[in-house]
Amino acid sequence: MYIRVFFCYLASVNCIILVSDGILFSCIVKRECGENVPVLSDSELMSLSVRELNTHLRGLSREEVQKLKQRRRTLKNRGYAASCRVKRVSQREALEQQKKELQREVERLGSENAGMRRELEGLGARLAALQRFARGLESGGGSLLATTPRLNTASVITIVKSPQQVHTPREQGAS
Repeated sequence: MYIRVFFCYLASVNCIILVSDGILFSCIVKRECGENVPVLSDSELMSLSVRELNTHLRGLSREEVQKLKQRRRTLKNRGYAASCRVKRVSQREALEQQKKELQREVERLGSENAGMRRELEGLGARLAALQRFARGLESGGGSLLATTPRLNTASVITIVKSPQQVHTPREQGAS
């Protein structure tokens, strides 16, 4: 006489099947809370889809289901919070870099503005000098062309070559 024992795991019950002398005996035993419950690691618990999680939770008491679901929610919230921290830090670094670039731009534009102000002051002084000169000419009654120094004038000298004459031997001797 021999006895074979088979264990069958269903979602909410355990089945024990006994075979003795060719006679089949089966017994269904309701699983107690926490008994033979597969332990899920944190990473497994977070990576399961809701459908997969629900299949794992069948046969557990309400308390155990609530605890596992709460643990899963807590783990997911930790992950979300960590990703938000990383995002916030990277955004802060990007904004600090942008701030430095804008400060350099402001300094460059400030120095460029100062250079333009100096150039404008020089042009204003030149304009004032030219206006004083023009008023002096008007009050002196002189001609603008007679007293104005000639600037940027050029003389053109034209050199014209005459065609070469062919001298005959008689002309050479007479010369």
